[in-house]
Amino acid sequence: MKAWLLPQLGSIDLLSLSDMPDPTPGLGEVVLDLEFAALNPADRYLAEGAYPARPSFPHILGRDGIGRICAIGEHVHGWKAGDEAVILRSEIGVSRAGTFAERVSVPVESLVKPPETWSREQAAGATLVYLTAWQALTQWGDLPPSAVLITGASGGVGVASIQLAKAMGHTVIGLSRGESKRQPLLDLGADVILDPNDTQWRKQVRQFLGEKRVDLVIDNIGGPLFGELIDTLGMWGKVSVVGRLAGPTPQFNTSTLFFRRLRIGGVAVGTYTPAESQAAWTSVTETLHRANAVPQVDRVFPFDDLPAAFARLREGPLGKVVLKVR
Repeated sequence: MKAWLLPQLGSIDLLSLSDMPDPTPGLGEVVLDLEFAALNPADRYLAEGAYPARPSFPHILGRDGIGRICAIGEHVHGWKAGDEAVILRSEIGVSRAGTFAERVSVPVESLVKPPETWSREQAAGATLVYLTAWQALTQWGDLPPSAVLITGASGGVGVASIQLAKAMGHTVIGLSRGESKRQPLLDLGADVILDPNDTQWRKQVRQFLGEKRVDLVIDNIGGPLFGELIDTLGMWGKVSVVGRLAGPTPQFNTSTLFFRRLRIGGVAVGTYTPAESQAAWTSVTETLHRANAVPQVDRVFPFDDLPAAFARLREGPLGKVVLKVR
């Protein structure tokens, strides 16, 4: 089979398209003929050595994908050859071979059926970002209708967070640079979209909310913006930290947490057990279905153009960047 191989840690630019032996299914596993895969910032982090994983090399990146079962291992029940399946959260693309290949072996506990009303491209890139958004929204327990502020609102997790938060009855404030994505994000359910490069954005949040303050921040960006996000929070406010696209937070003053009893928590869907992932995914799809919402695909790239797909991911897409494997 053809696969994109990472020979060592260092850079996504080290990837090369090569021939590899076809995988064989282990106990409780199936092999998928992949149709579509999707990119995530975590793929780049892993390639750069900035992700807590040390796979064997050469390594195949790629965590999301959809395909048809072409081989079945022992002790597999409920699936048969020819079934179409979507990869849920797993070690695929992390500690074991991923989806930037023509075939991949997957534990059946990490498979789900694609939702009937979604395209294959939509299903291919949905699981990781929607599970991440779900954890970011629910890790603090039941959240009554609240003001939720989402940074990096146009990215995969940002779009998923907007759709889920709106479907759950929250008021949604998105931060996205520039004007080009403002209206599409409003159409997806955001109540207001502000530009974090505008020095008045925090004032605009206060004007929009009136006497209220932000209850929950879902932060995909990090960097110098983090301190400004803390400033928008009201009493008992919370921050779900998803990403660090802008790098470390400089000189963060922990005293800003004291008197409003603010809480900061990391988001990592890798901490979900397979059963928890399945339960969360059921909640995600039910919530989206009630809201008539579907995943957003920014662009689909051919399999041999993975470097261009990563370049698009770096530019800041609206939704998911997807790779057409076959």
